[in-house]
Amino acid sequence: MKKTTFALKGDICYSKSLTELITLEQGYVICEDGVVEGVYHKLPEKFKEIEVVDYGNRLIIPGLIDLHMHAPQYTYRGLHMDLELLEWLNSYTFPAEAKYQDQEYARKTYGRFVDRMVKSATTRACIFGTIHVEATLILMELLEKAGMQTFVGKLNMDRNAPDYLREESPQQSAIDTRRWIEESRKRFVKNKPMLTPRFTPSVTDEVMVELKKIQQEYHLPFQSHLSENRGEIAWVKELCPYADYYAQAYSHFGLFGGDTPTVMAHCIYSGEEEIKDMKTGGVYIAHCPESNMNVVAGIAPVRKYLQEGLHVGLGSDVAGGATENLFVAMMHAIQASKLRWRLVDETLAPLTAPEVFYMATKGGGEFFGKVGSFEADYEFDAVILDDSRIPDQEGLTIEERLERFIYLNQEDDVKAKYVAGNRVL
Repeated sequence: MKKTTFALKGDICYSKSLTELITLEQGYVICEDGVVEGVYHKLPEKFKEIEVVDYGNRLIIPGLIDLHMHAPQYTYRGLHMDLELLEWLNSYTFPAEAKYQDQEYARKTYGRFVDRMVKSATTRACIFGTIHVEATLILMELLEKAGMQTFVGKLNMDRNAPDYLREESPQQSAIDTRRWIEESRKRFVKNKPMLTPRFTPSVTDEVMVELKKIQQEYHLPFQSHLSENRGEIAWVKELCPYADYYAQAYSHFGLFGGDTPTVMAHCIYSGEEEIKDMKTGGVYIAHCPESNMNVVAGIAPVRKYLQEGLHVGLGSDVAGGATENLFVAMMHAIQASKLRWRLVDETLAPLTAPEVFYMATKGGGEFFGKVGSFEADYEFDAVILDDSRIPDQEGLTIEERLERFIYLNQEDDVKAKYVAGNRVL
């Protein structure tokens, strides 16, 4: 028997598909060399000698996947939520991100961010940094030491930003991006670089051309924002006359799915042509419901995207979202979909608890590979949840306990966490 083989015992819950939630009372999920060997009612005879960590009646779920968050914005989460997106960026986001030129400040504040990430139910994430190479490397270093597995992006931003937070030229942007990639590839294994132009209004066409060259050279994934705000969409149309719709501002440069694994945040106002391009390119949508409400952006038609067979996961979008807690994102996804159904389009049914749980696990996890489920051969990411403080549990099924946990969870309910078979909490 391999020394890296062990089992967790408890009340197990995971998704096989959008419509198939698997639950197992007092079951065993077995980890073998960092991947799931299987889930069992009784421990198979061949595993009788392995270590079993018994978590009693606690819930055992796959780790949650955050497809969109801004680490440097964590310092002002829950503030300035009375503004719309573009004014919010100019008034608060840009001044906050400029502070990360100071490496001591970056280490201190990113340390708090990473500490909170470790204590959360999130095991993998796609994270935006700032334009600063050294600060972004510090963020990746802290994530690496903590045992997290993420994609992290050094921002590209050479226009429509203050002088203090704008790269001096497309050429310097490319030089700094390559330097950051080379250094991160030397130093980190679990936390990897991801190309990250802030959004189309922040980058010139020359930078996009350079990013495609870099993408082809290093075969990196790509993340940005898409169709979040009506004013933003009109601005993109003005800046990119070659684009009939927002997605073409990326696809024009070969940076929208296909051979470029892509995550696009928000997609609130994506029309039929944009939806078609996302489906063709296998683009992942990061649905960020709390942020969409906080910065008065709108409500994404997530049900339509799911019906179209698009990849949809969840994002906290800190600090547009006030918390990194993805159970809160699940709750808001359900609630926002109900408002959209009632007030905008009654043909699109509201989301359910099992559906948003799928989005937060396997739906977003597939961007990382075989991640987000307890199916055999998936990477062993697991989170142990203690819902015992919530009263009136008698007679509840595991699925009902999960639904209640989405609405009633607290930060310290996460009792243990494993990433690729390694315990990190």
